[in-house]
Amino acid sequence: MKPTKTRPKSEKSRLQLLHQYYTYTGFYTFVGNAIKKALPYVTALIILLAVINQFVDINAMLVSITQALPTYGVLAFFFTSEALLGLVPPEIFIVWAGKMTNPWLFLSVLAILSYLGGLVSYYLGHLMTKKPAVHNYIEAKMEKQLKNSKKWGGFLIIVGALLPVPFSVSCMAAGLIEFPFKKVMGFGALRLVRFAIYGLIIFNVI
Repeated sequence: MKPTKTRPKSEKSRLQLLHQYYTYTGFYTFVGNAIKKALPYVTALIILLAVINQFVDINAMLVSITQALPTYGVLAFFFTSEALLGLVPPEIFIVWAGKMTNPWLFLSVLAILSYLGGLVSYYLGHLMTKKPAVHNYIEAKMEKQLKNSKKWGGFLIIVGALLPVPFSVSCMAAGLIEFPFKKVMGFGALRLVRFAIYGLIIFNVI
């Protein structure tokens, strides 16, 4: 009879301690609430697109928009939005990409621009710390985000990258608290995964 392999006690202890830490600090509750809040919006968006598509020719509407702005203009507008607190939902641009001749190519460009926009937001937050008046104002308005960033660091970046919440805000908060840039780059890369998932969903709806 072969001996049963067991996990080293020290490793198990580290995992248990980590689990206890996130339980006591409320991390699981925070992520759970974020998912609960985001899920209805994602579901509503998908249903809304499906309903609108039954009454309005989304393709014609998007064609008229792309005629008003050149492709590089749409991409520039999207990048600006993603760098400045994510003012416009990226799902709108994913729908636009779905109507292009090579949707996955444009989706990839959007994903990269969104990722880079988050990194720009990080540096904007970092620069704000150099100006006491601006830093104090932003810190007061984003008190909750800053507190969570200091407590959970990279996990908040992951939440911002994957869930339909402003990725730019998470990155800017990371810059304000001077969270390591390399970690922001690593965790923030999950933003590309979100765009791939949303592309699979939205491209099959419109």
